[in-house]
Amino acid sequence: MNPTATNLRTVALHWTDLREAAGAPTQLGAFGLGLRGYLARLDDADAEQLEYERHQAAHLRSLERDPLQLGDRPTPIRLHILDTMRAVEAALTACADDIARQVQRTPMAMPTARHATYASQREADIAHRDRQRQAVLARADLADPRRWRHTGRRDAVRAALWLCARVEYRPGPCQPINEQHAKRIGMVAAGAAERVERALDIAAQQRTIAQRCACGGEITMHGGEGRAPVAHCEGCGRIWTEGGLVAA
Repeated sequence: MNPTATNLRTVALHWTDLREAAGAPTQLGAFGLGLRGYLARLDDADAEQLEYERHQAAHLRSLERDPLQLGDRPTPIRLHILDTMRAVEAALTACADDIARQVQRTPMAMPTARHATYASQREADIAHRDRQRQAVLARADLADPRRWRHTGRRDAVRAALWLCARVEYRPGPCQPINEQHAKRIGMVAAGAAERVERALDIAAQQRTIAQRCACGGEITMHGGEGRAPVAHCEGCGRIWTEGGLVAA
């Protein structure tokens, strides 16, 4: 399967999920969230500071239960999701604009009125019907849903699907893309899909973080796909979860 087409479909299929996630509570089990902070405090954990944090968290929970605070509240917005959507949409629509300028055919021109003298009424009728057919074809060509438009509906889903049609060489009012076009679309599609998957935590991830273990070994974090993250020291073999050290 064409990897560029797969990446573009990933964006299109999960765009609604992004919209829903933008207003959802923060997912505490997302890749590295919580665990990264725990690992950063391994060398300088302070019992008094931790006790203060527990009391502060209890205080905040009591405020949340305060009857004076009950009532309708705005849905919290997850800004990193909105930032992802803006960046992906801007990249895909800009790419579609550039590719369309180079490969999309200009719409057929409408027939112009003719001031001609015909030898017979039959010739005049034939010419009139010909202009009518040309007008119908021109209007259909202009309204072709396979045509990328620089005005009107310009969102990430439409851009992704239009670019997908180009890399799969589907029919439409376009010339086939060349290797340079395919490379440009591939780079944009890969970046867009990676952003979407990372924002939704739907892709398996593995990353070496800057924090090192007490033994000096590198720490690799594994997670994604909705799973709770786990960190593993490549040196001594220690394993951490968000709950703390689980193996040494």
